Amino acid sequence: MSTPLPACQDGDSPPSLPVDSHGHARKSSTSTGTFSTTNDAPATQSEEIATHDFLYVPIPVRLRHDPAKPPHFSLFLNAVFGLASTFLQLSLAFDVTYDEVSRIPTLIQAGYATGLLLISPLGDLVRRRPLILLLCLISTCLTIPLPLTSNIAMFEAFSFLVGVVTVVPQILMPLAADLAPPHRRASALSIVVSGLLLGILFARVLAGIIAEFASWRVVYFMALGVQAGVLMMLYWMLPDYPQRNKGMSYAGILWSMAKFLVTEPLLVQAVLVSMLSMATFTNFWVTLTFLLGGPPYNYSTLVIGLFGLVGMFGVAMAPIVGRTIDKLIPWYATMVGCFFLLIFQSIQTGAGGVNIAAVIIVAFGIDVFRQMQQVSLTSAVFGLEVRARARLNAILIISLFVGQVMGTSAGTAIFTKFGWRPAAALSVGFTGISILLMLARGPHVQRYTWIGWEGGWEMRKSRLQATDDEKKDRNEAAAVHTNDDVEGAKAQHLDISGEKA
Repeated sequence: MSTPLPACQDGDSPPSLPVDSHGHARKSSTSTGTFSTTNDAPATQSEEIATHDFLYVPIPVRLRHDPAKPPHFSLFLNAVFGLASTFLQLSLAFDVTYDEVSRIPTLIQAGYATGLLLISPLGDLVRRRPLILLLCLISTCLTIPLPLTSNIAMFEAFSFLVGVVTVVPQILMPLAADLAPPHRRASALSIVVSGLLLGILFARVLAGIIAEFASWRVVYFMALGVQAGVLMMLYWMLPDYPQRNKGMSYAGILWSMAKFLVTEPLLVQAVLVSMLSMATFTNFWVTLTFLLGGPPYNYSTLVIGLFGLVGMFGVAMAPIVGRTIDKLIPWYATMVGCFFLLIFQSIQTGAGGVNIAAVIIVAFGIDVFRQMQQVSLTSAVFGLEVRARARLNAILIISLFVGQVMGTSAGTAIFTKFGWRPAAALSVGFTGISILLMLARGPHVQRYTWIGWEGGWEMRKSRLQATDDEKKDRNEAAAVHTNDDVEGAKAQHLDISGEKA
């Protein structure tokens, strides 16, 4: 059963026929939006090369965009993106609270959600290099008062504003997808995503250490130094990239996001799965603190914080995860992540409160396969509209934010009332629903099919591309054969006409 929708009218290009980097219509695979082999280089027609940021700040010559020689997305540059994501997320993810300002984490998260909705979509409207540098600069300046002020109201206000502008990693992700060649896109995204997760986990470790030995103000002095360092690193390393969607308005950008949510089945599927997956991830790490702090473990805050190191080893698997996804149709990579998450969450449900070895194994596995899910879903969604990647990414990240709130609230409530095993079983249930959502829409269905299964079972991108190439060759051969027949008929007709004459 399939229910195709009418094509939405987006401001960039007709959604029913994706465009290439030059704005021309391009052919899609049978799973439109799920897999693309087209190089998404920027447009080169009538392109002005920017030489300055903010009118007066010169862009280093080697970083200026040259249409004839696009920037090479090297492993080193990819690592720079990952490091920037780690340390910028680190400044946001510190969760050091005290009685007088217990609202601070909530305010930071509220600001972050605001920035995701209102600022990160600007990546589809303006040049991203100056946008990223400006946000880093503002974030650094807003962090200065945090360790210095003793006024609670001022502290809360600046915390909210820091959350608003700390969305640079979410602008880096679509930029990485634009710069990376198609066959390495998932690998590039996996490194940036691993930077985000490392920031969260690293913050847990440092927060545990700081809570044990030092003042909370150390956190903010550290965040200030980190952000200043990232700002300088990005100025000297971040390549410029042309503006997309010239002529679109900011209101049009925001409106198109709402339209995507009701016209793109793949995006809706990815949003729901991402939300549930992040809920399980957050549920595990939040309730883990309660589990390890009580019987039978009774670990200290420091030891509990160090468990984040286990998760870091899982995140360090990013290159392997990315290469695996690069070889697979994203749907299959997501399903692999779902099934392994189900296995590890089942281990946590059965043995998490019985043996510490089970907790360590689960912490490692959940981080590896949660990362696989996010990268594969992001890679698939980025194939929908080349010129809308910032908006599509913003929608995905907002769904992760909603999932984070779900996992924290539901997991905490269930753990405190019923214990660790029902809380872990909640994650099993969420993952089971994710698998059903994925099965409802197969890997090769047409772009506007909401529910259905078609196009076979092929898992590997290389095989699918080879099949498409074979079809193209057959079509070209048939066209040549038809043309030869037509020419032959014309020649025969001329011969007959000549004989009659």
